[in-house]
Amino acid sequence: MTEFVLPGKVKADFLIHIVDPDPTICESLSLLFRLEGYETTFSLSADHFLSALEKRRPDLVVMNIKMSSDDGESLLRAARKECHGLLVVMLTSFAPLEEVVTAMKEGAIDVLSKPVDNEKLLAIVRGALGQNVRVYTDGGGKREVTVSGFKQITPREREVLQLLVNGFSNKASANILDISHRTVEVHRARIMQKLNARNTADLMRIVMSG
Repeated sequence: MTEFVLPGKVKADFLIHIVDPDPTICESLSLLFRLEGYETTFSLSADHFLSALEKRRPDLVVMNIKMSSDDGESLLRAARKECHGLLVVMLTSFAPLEEVVTAMKEGAIDVLSKPVDNEKLLAIVRGALGQNVRVYTDGGGKREVTVSGFKQITPREREVLQLLVNGFSNKASANILDISHRTVEVHRARIMQKLNARNTADLMRIVMSG
């Protein structure tokens, strides 16, 4: 029998992880994001950050492109390998153009110069955490679904979406969730409507490209 662990409820709050060797930068950015209503945490070293990733996946990371002995690109690569699809904004004081280009190629959504323009940073964060659906795979090959921004999606609908992405039929999903086959169909239809999916194939395209 295949064991399937259902995800927790969708949270309205987002966790932003700040990674910078300067505690003053971490504290000031943490205050900035908390005033905006986000939950924050920070790391002063690459090792602490990677260890924290194993315990909880953040919704977005703000990372210094220079982390003491660890260059930001390597840390970015390691973080996105650990958490596929992780949203990362890089900060730099004087990084050469080639390093900025490399960071973007490694998956950074933007690279900002210090001193940071707070309004520009907040605009990028708001946009990144707006409406998106992200899928990543755990070590056992099971796809996890992170639904951000679509606050109208209920916890039950997220559970149904999780099962659909992992290949469970409506009937199998109904058995796992202990609800009727018809109820699963209703949830599925509502998910498609909320994500503006025309059909099942379109729904999978939206989820897998998030």
